[in-house]
Amino acid sequence: MGLRTPAHYVESLRDDRTVYFQGEKVLDVTRHPVIARAIAHASVDYELAEDPSTRAIAVVEGDEPFSRYFLEPRSTSDLDDRATLIETATARCHTLVPLIKEIGTDALFALRRIGRQMDDFRQDNERSNRISKFFEHCRTNDLAMSVAQTDVKGDRSLGPSAQPNPDSYLRIVDRRPDGIVVRGAKVHTSCTPNTNELIVLPTRAMGPNDSDWAVSFALPVATPGLTLVASPYGSQQNEAFDSPISSQRLMMETTTIFEDVFVPNERVFLDGHHEFAGPLALAFVDYHRFTAIAYKLPLVDALVGSAALMADINGIAKANHVREKLTWLIAYAETLRALVESAARRGSPDDAGVYVPDPLIVNIAKSHFAHGFHTALQHVQDLAGGLLVTAPGAADFANPATGNLLRSYLGGRDGIDGETRVRALNMVSDLTTREFGGYHAVLAIHAEGSLEAEKMLIQRSYDPSRVLAYAKQIAGISY
Repeated sequence: MGLRTPAHYVESLRDDRTVYFQGEKVLDVTRHPVIARAIAHASVDYELAEDPSTRAIAVVEGDEPFSRYFLEPRSTSDLDDRATLIETATARCHTLVPLIKEIGTDALFALRRIGRQMDDFRQDNERSNRISKFFEHCRTNDLAMSVAQTDVKGDRSLGPSAQPNPDSYLRIVDRRPDGIVVRGAKVHTSCTPNTNELIVLPTRAMGPNDSDWAVSFALPVATPGLTLVASPYGSQQNEAFDSPISSQRLMMETTTIFEDVFVPNERVFLDGHHEFAGPLALAFVDYHRFTAIAYKLPLVDALVGSAALMADINGIAKANHVREKLTWLIAYAETLRALVESAARRGSPDDAGVYVPDPLIVNIAKSHFAHGFHTALQHVQDLAGGLLVTAPGAADFANPATGNLLRSYLGGRDGIDGETRVRALNMVSDLTTREFGGYHAVLAIHAEGSLEAEKMLIQRSYDPSRVLAYAKQIAGISY
């Protein structure tokens, strides 16, 4: 089929998928007043290929052009270009990543990598062949993909096979000659109501007793027995005046339930080989955290810009404490950008020549972003002022009895009337204090792995031998 247009993408979502929103079954996601907003938001990943100003970064040209998302990185330049594409898409979406191709290709790259290892272990090419066929299916048809990785987990102190409820982790409940049957649920499955394919990955390392829980596969979202329960968080439709970002931008999150779902053999990538559950989860993380730090760049830029905008409007741009906060924000944002660039340029090839972002730098970048995010919000909110949560609304400015009074009394520095100031405040409030801002704040801590997971991978990725040898040399010792 080749590259799809946004219209092709929307049309592909009209099928028999089972989606529930606030207790009601959704008959057509493309016509649902909330999910349609998420679809329009995600369509940006298709719009970039249609736009002459972004086609060069969005498309790999050739006899059969395809989306750059599907390009397995074969150099550090390819990693750089991937980061640029992700940043470009997120910037166009006003800080919220579309994520319908980004995360899916992260999973595909990981599957290809671990599939080769499984082939060596099994002494055949069956897994790689299945994964490659699915990869080509997604690339050739320019599909939208979501990823289900995080299990509900139950008692976090226990592994999958030790859980009182065996369905706390997704598991295989039956093996048939033509496929497997799975049961369980995954959470935090972003964009699933508006994608074509769902890729399932294990969430953690597993032991010999966990073989039934060591499973990875892919299914069309409209598969019988697959039920998506969409979160209503952030779904309230506000006016553009009051919520200039979230009135247009929305990512749907679901609890994804597998009720004895049949998966045909050709769609099964990991089946019982517990040794590969951890490596597959980590291989996905290697790419997905790189995606994460790339899509955070427009967000940190927006925070710096918001602080500078409000300092100017409020007439305080030259105050020493304001300069100090702006300097902190600039350093925070530009450090993240430098780390993203370094993670790509320090990437290295695996045994097949596919480049992987430097995991040490990726996790340092993710940790830097997460640990500094709430301080960044504090500085932006401090410079904006309390009107972030007490300002009047659009109807008050439209009312002849109050509109001109508000424009006069709520103005900022000379030349800035009250409506202009409140519009700016509403943008900052949307970004930092309302549901959309809360969504970003929780993502900063939990998305793509916890703060503790980042610490573990920083330590695991760092080779101390060089610095230990240097310290011994300085001390004049040898052992």
